[in-house]
Amino acid sequence: MDSAERDQRFDRATELFDGLNAREVRVVALTWVDNSGITRTKSVPLRKLAHAAAHGVGASPVFDVFLFDDWIIQGRFAGGPVGDLRLHPDLDRLTVLAGQPGWAWAPADRHFQSGVPYPMDQRLQARKAEQSLAERGFTAKAGFEIEWCVGKADTDDWVPATSGAAYGHARQVELSDYCVDVLNALDQQDVEVLQFHPEYAASQFEVSTAPEGPVAAADTAVLVRETIRAITIRHGLRPSFSPKVINGGVGNGGHLHISLWRDGTNLFDGFHDEARQFSAGVLNHIRALCAIGCPSLASYLRLVPQTWSAPFAAWGEENRETALRLIRDNLEVKCFDLTANPYLLVASVVAAGLDGIATQATLPEGLNVDPALLGDVPRLPTSLREAVEEFEKDAVLTEAFGKELAGTIADVRRGEMERYKDASPQGIANVTRWRH
Repeated sequence: MDSAERDQRFDRATELFDGLNAREVRVVALTWVDNSGITRTKSVPLRKLAHAAAHGVGASPVFDVFLFDDWIIQGRFAGGPVGDLRLHPDLDRLTVLAGQPGWAWAPADRHFQSGVPYPMDQRLQARKAEQSLAERGFTAKAGFEIEWCVGKADTDDWVPATSGAAYGHARQVELSDYCVDVLNALDQQDVEVLQFHPEYAASQFEVSTAPEGPVAAADTAVLVRETIRAITIRHGLRPSFSPKVINGGVGNGGHLHISLWRDGTNLFDGFHDEARQFSAGVLNHIRALCAIGCPSLASYLRLVPQTWSAPFAAWGEENRETALRLIRDNLEVKCFDLTANPYLLVASVVAAGLDGIATQATLPEGLNVDPALLGDVPRLPTSLREAVEEFEKDAVLTEAFGKELAGTIADVRRGEMERYKDASPQGIANVTRWRH
């Protein structure tokens, strides 16, 4: 980043000041998502936004080796007390927060102090994925399904906030004002919601957002989750985005929808050859992708057959138990959950899909039955350890991320495994329940 770009960023933020001040914004939260899927932040008073845009806000690179419970490990390529990075807010995505009066939000890109982009920055990986698509003449659109459970706030245990039936309107009636406030807040923040409904698990809801470019979709996933959190807390309740709120119950997913485009044409509409090859690439790498999209110990409490968690390494048209579900105009990766970093998620899926196109990969026959009934359909990894081993031997994904980031992701996963090696399944559910 040269002086001209710094001046441009400063001027742009200065131009935004009056409008933000008129809307009574006093603080701007700058967020990034770490390798354990936790949204971290540093914030600046509105009057310091221009300086932050131009020169960044200091943040230690040690966050790359934070576990989800804030335990810090020493990785092979990151860790320790030495070093500093700069957080630069993306002013194009600056949003006044409807659920937090006085606050605005912007996703941050991490740079070295020299202004050079930090190669282990997760948002940078999503940007690189968009560039890789463009170099091959493609674009992509993506969107997330965000699932969460609403609990009582006066306990760390799980006490559902509603008693209404799964998918039942009674659940929305019980929390009618809350549901409207969530949707109003998202609308005020220019988040296009496609659908909102009660889900299967106790006191569970889901919101789906409109497709956007990969970086924008990941930004929106962060914004939606933090908006839900803010509105839920303002209602005296508590949200859980965990893959397993209680052991034995149905967990929260974080399904990714993605479509491939060329010259304004959606290649999944009609399932063109490149869309088939892209899907085959994702399927070929799906076991390794679990280290990114199912990155926690709790993820593997969720990925069990006949719970609609899609634990099988297969695809099918409108099949909700295969890892990949082909819909009319997009591919849904159903096995992922919300402990994942959304930037790494879109980056890794794009890398896998482009590998499928480059190698002209072929899809096997799709499944139109419950895979559990067949007995011979390969499973996704059944443990975090297995997923990490698959990731480390996957040259396409590790090369896409680079040696340092790929190694640090594996280090963080192994840190979690070591820290909770003696925990029971319910103990894992308990410690994960309120973290993400």
